Amino acid sequence: MDPKPLRDFIHRYPRLFILTGAGCSTESGIPDYRDSDGSWKRPPPVNFQAFMDSAAVRQRYWARSFVGWQHFRHARPNAAHEALARLERHGRVEMLLTQNVDGLHQAAGSTQVIDLHGRLDRVRCMDCHSLGPREELQAELMRLNPEWARLQGNAAPDGDADLEGLSFGEFAVPSCARCGGVLKPDVVFFGESVPRRRVEAALQGLQRSDAVLVVGSSLMVYSGFRFVQTAAQAGKPVAAINLGRTRADQMLTLKVSAPCAAALALCSAGVVEVADVSEAC
Repeated sequence: MDPKPLRDFIHRYPRLFILTGAGCSTESGIPDYRDSDGSWKRPPPVNFQAFMDSAAVRQRYWARSFVGWQHFRHARPNAAHEALARLERHGRVEMLLTQNVDGLHQAAGSTQVIDLHGRLDRVRCMDCHSLGPREELQAELMRLNPEWARLQGNAAPDGDADLEGLSFGEFAVPSCARCGGVLKPDVVFFGESVPRRRVEAALQGLQRSDAVLVVGSSLMVYSGFRFVQTAAQAGKPVAAINLGRTRADQMLTLKVSAPCAAALALCSAGVVEVADVSEAC
């Protein structure tokens, strides 16, 4: 790819609102949900109402998540996360809004981050609203279901694992230790609303920004697409790095069809890291 258009975009707009999606984390070994056309590669993730209404759905979810967490917990930031953190250190990032739930932006050093869809490393009680670390729940799941620790499953998006042909009816799911309520990962499921305060904080960051840079998102989910739509309506330029179609293709000022890490590493000067973009440009 020619790095100059993206390099020029970053140089021209010093206060960037960055929106990241699953494509930003695929090189960390976390699979994405969609193909290059923006269609589902696999069945959609669990629905919020189904999770809350059905003990069987919760058993299936937590069993797959228990196995998948073994892989997910070891994911580390890749060059894309590191490049965006360096951009922030150079004063180029007004806000980073991520649709991912892996915490890899913070692990790479980014601080101006809003986790739009929450964090998978936390667990929330849906009754008393207490929060706890996922590692504690993982230890309890291990205590209750030691035989499941031997299972291997292909890594799936958002800490899930593919476990085919198994019965989940015997998988023991603990309740909240405080109140006995239903435990759920502290992430926004399909069919669940993003907390209003989170959306408002992101919109304020967008208002302060000069332009939007989308990194690794097809924008097929409205919770992310709305910010690009709002930026376009306000006349703010929007660039996207994404392999394949996005829902906002007609709104884009610039489209870079390349892996996120490669595009961000090349954009500064073709051979230097994006951290040096302010000097290289």
